[in-house]
Amino acid sequence: MAFIGIHIPLIGILFFVLYYNTDISPTSVLVFSLIMTLLATLITLLILNQLIKPIAVASKSLNDYRNDRRLSVLPTEYTDEAGLLMCNIQESIYESESFINEKQDLIYMLSHDLKNFAGNPQGLAKLIIDENPSESIRDLADLICESTDLQFRYIDNFIKLLNEQDQVAKINQEAKIVNFTGIIPFINEQVEQRLIDKNIKLDLSLDLTEAKLRIDEGLLVQVLVNLISNAIKFSYFDSEIKVRMFVEDEKVIITVTDKGIGFDKDQIDELFKKFTKMSRLGTAKETSTGIGLYLCKKIIERNKGELSASSEGKNKGAEFKIVFEI
Repeated sequence: MAFIGIHIPLIGILFFVLYYNTDISPTSVLVFSLIMTLLATLITLLILNQLIKPIAVASKSLNDYRNDRRLSVLPTEYTDEAGLLMCNIQESIYESESFINEKQDLIYMLSHDLKNFAGNPQGLAKLIIDENPSESIRDLADLICESTDLQFRYIDNFIKLLNEQDQVAKINQEAKIVNFTGIIPFINEQVEQRLIDKNIKLDLSLDLTEAKLRIDEGLLVQVLVNLISNAIKFSYFDSEIKVRMFVEDEKVIITVTDKGIGFDKDQIDELFKKFTKMSRLGTAKETSTGIGLYLCKKIIERNKGELSASSEGKNKGAEFKIVFEI
């Protein structure tokens, strides 16, 4: 293309000089050279546009799939390098979509089975309650029901998160009003028994009533319950956990602070890894799956927020902070 673009003006000038019968002035040569240069530039751009067009079409198709999960049909009948590129991109997109659908079908099936497994102990607990047992047995049965209800909510929110991933609008999700006053009772309900078991006080400070955010209230409740439960797990008996929700510099900020076992600064990145090696027993020997904080971070980031952690060191407590732009 560079060769053609350069030589079109030279060839034009050569013919102009050889076959023009009258005397040629320098101005005429200059004007003709400029005209031929512009013509050569136009032809070069047109040809380059045609050469680049398949790459632009392939790039748009990839962007549509990455951003909106929209499948495009690329022309695959060409046999040159550009045609092979589009054919490979087309096949890769459809293979990726097929893999995602199969993975999600498997996750939905496992989630359904998990609900069944969680429902079995709940059904037995309700049968025990129906038999009018002693107060201590009833309390244990109620605790089993509460625990399985929490599992159901977790599974439902997990499925909801997967469904959101399938929606075209997941990147440009519209902001909705989150009623912070309304979600507090749901949070208290789900962590109350854990607080009682370790005689931990929950100090909840609410400096805003509502805010327009890009996260569903149910998912936000799930994240906060997970963060508070995590704080309870690693807090000592008879201690205190502080939760603050406020607005600062046009940002909604939520902090969960405890006075528990804490962690070293070089362990922060490890906290949010899936199946982290940092999984530890709680202060009452509670076990951990190693994926709770990982899922919390994914949920917050997917909904246009940030989740971070900080600690001054071992046995100096920890703070988890959620930040949303208003």
